[in-house]
Amino acid sequence: MISIIIPVFNSEQTIETLVNNIEKTLENNYEFELILVNDSSEDESEKKCKDLVQKHSNISLFSLSKNTGEHNAIMAGLNNCSGDYAVIMSDDLQHSTTALLELIKYGIKEKDNFDVVYTYYSKKKYGFFKNLGSKFNNLVANFLLAKPKNLYLSSFKFMNRFLIQEIIKYQSPFTYIDGLILGTTNKIGKIKVEHSERLHGKSGYTLIKLLQLWSNMSTSFSIFPLRLSLLMGSILSFLGFVLAIIFVINKVVNNIFPTGSAAIFVAVTIFSGVILVSVGLIGEYVGRMFISLNKKPQFVIRNSFKKKDNKK
Repeated sequence: MISIIIPVFNSEQTIETLVNNIEKTLENNYEFELILVNDSSEDESEKKCKDLVQKHSNISLFSLSKNTGEHNAIMAGLNNCSGDYAVIMSDDLQHSTTALLELIKYGIKEKDNFDVVYTYYSKKKYGFFKNLGSKFNNLVANFLLAKPKNLYLSSFKFMNRFLIQEIIKYQSPFTYIDGLILGTTNKIGKIKVEHSERLHGKSGYTLIKLLQLWSNMSTSFSIFPLRLSLLMGSILSFLGFVLAIIFVINKVVNNIFPTGSAAIFVAVTIFSGVILVSVGLIGEYVGRMFISLNKKPQFVIRNSFKKKDNKK
């Protein structure tokens, strides 16, 4: 049983085509279910998804009460899927059903070797911001999450039930799926597939959302930023101590003491900046702990729709 989880956001032009393509591709090959998670879309995606639920008995729709972001929407899907395996794919037709079939076949074939199989591409065909954010996040993940350097953290991936069960134990509202995966298993595979052009609409990833994603990665799954701020503070403190010794020696030996408001301004600015960055980082960690302790939900499902009972 394969659960295909698709977070849906403003995809009224693509979701019907995607679902129909999946149905045609998999109906004679695997038992599967489609989990559509509408992340509070602003267009007619909800209506399109409801129509699809009425046409197909193996589709479930979960409508979130507010926009939570792709990773939290995926968590909603993982918490409500029943498959032995799950595939996560996007709603924009850039992940083709041909690639989906290749991924499922490979994932099942290698089920004893890998808990998760990531896809990668010879050429990514994302927009500018998503390409930039993807490269940056992969680079940062090498340091923060001990990610294997030759692994691309694609949003198109296959995972087994063991990994699903471990991931859904996570309750914090600050979700980063790949951080949870890398923190759970090192049985990670990859397969090369084709990446399609985006034909409709534009990516939901803005610069702000990419920064939020990086923040989730860095402060929810690693203390590396705190260690970096400690290192920066230590280095600058050491330099300040060395400069103080140099100034004292010059004063005693040569009776020369450096003057100038510019030098003082630069020194104060540097040290103040380091202090504020460090305090800000600590505040970010404390704020996230406070919000998590207050049990802010990862997602809230307003309605669910299934053909078999037609209940909301």
